[in-house]
Amino acid sequence: MKFGIIKEGKIPHDKRVVFSPDELTHFKNAYPQASFKVESSDIRVFKDEQYEQQGFEITTDMTDCDVLLGVKEVPLDQLIPNKTYFFFSHTIKKQPYNKKLLQACLEKNIRLIDHETLVDDEGNRLIGFGRYAGIVGAYNTIRAFGIKYELFNLAKATTLKSKEELIERLKKPYLPPIKIVLTGKGKVAMGAKEMLDAMKMKEVTIEDYLHKEFDEPVYVQIDVTDYNRRKDGKPSDRNDFFVNPEEYESDFERFVFVSDIFIAGHFYKDGSPVILTRDMLNHAKNMIKVIGDISCDINGPIESTIRSSTIEEPLYGYYPRDNQEVSIDHPAAVVVMAVDNLPCELPKDASEGFGKMFLESVVPAFFNGDKDGVLQRGTICENGKLTARFEYLKEYAEVK
Repeated sequence: MKFGIIKEGKIPHDKRVVFSPDELTHFKNAYPQASFKVESSDIRVFKDEQYEQQGFEITTDMTDCDVLLGVKEVPLDQLIPNKTYFFFSHTIKKQPYNKKLLQACLEKNIRLIDHETLVDDEGNRLIGFGRYAGIVGAYNTIRAFGIKYELFNLAKATTLKSKEELIERLKKPYLPPIKIVLTGKGKVAMGAKEMLDAMKMKEVTIEDYLHKEFDEPVYVQIDVTDYNRRKDGKPSDRNDFFVNPEEYESDFERFVFVSDIFIAGHFYKDGSPVILTRDMLNHAKNMIKVIGDISCDINGPIESTIRSSTIEEPLYGYYPRDNQEVSIDHPAAVVVMAVDNLPCELPKDASEGFGKMFLESVVPAFFNGDKDGVLQRGTICENGKLTARFEYLKEYAEVK
């Protein structure tokens, strides 16, 4: 079986790759029956020469590969018929802008496996860039606070080479005794927590966070039952929330009244309640002035996220009274960081971590007959048809 590492063709360019040269070498050593090609790229964070030095063929012709591995969506004119592709297709939520991509995969007899649909038998995702989104998102949010109050101006994450360099920058600025609330307990939130802990910021209990004053910066990490409550007054239950989110409403306001910064790394799905409302931010007791919405769901649970921001222009001001964007210098502005492709700012670390997960959790399925069903569950379409798990996309894929 021949695996190909494809050049990222989507604009704007993405420097990430599924396998770094070192991880691809680990792959080759673990499965000597496999062969590999790397498509030449002047974009990738790892140079062609780095792959060549480890014995991999660099080419512009990938037509003899069986499995093609990429990160972002592949442009329609670059899709090779009758191949198996791995990439983030952004089609499983019926995203209108990628409807033609799914249609092209069906028409070209492509087996499409989305990185996001690779899950275990309990539905837990096996791979992703979430941790690195959290790492960069936390850094960007602290940077936004420094800019908002003209306390310090950290270098942009994209100009730094590693998580360690980000941490070194975060250790330098003086932070007043602020309070940071972090939502979530998944990979995104835990990535953000890594950075707060690396800064030696003190983590406190919910009770202390809500009712005590501190003479140093502190943070609290809260889960779904800490910032949501059942509408009927019954005790909140985490598993119940995931099954019946429509039975819950936000209980986040109590954190709004005591927090300076909100870092959002929470779980959210259709039917979940809005967490942070415009009315909360417009309340006379609101203390939040900087929001790092790492999850970045437009028109989702954070009503200040009226659009995504970019790596080039990561911050914008939100004026809750008028529900509109303003300059970050506006005296009543809440500064919002809502970059929707944060891992791109740390492409080397993100690629290395992603390849390690892919090698451990996905690659064995190619050589053990997919005994755990990893590839089967992850396949959106093959042989020109949607698989049973993704049959709900039928109408979406048919409409021209």
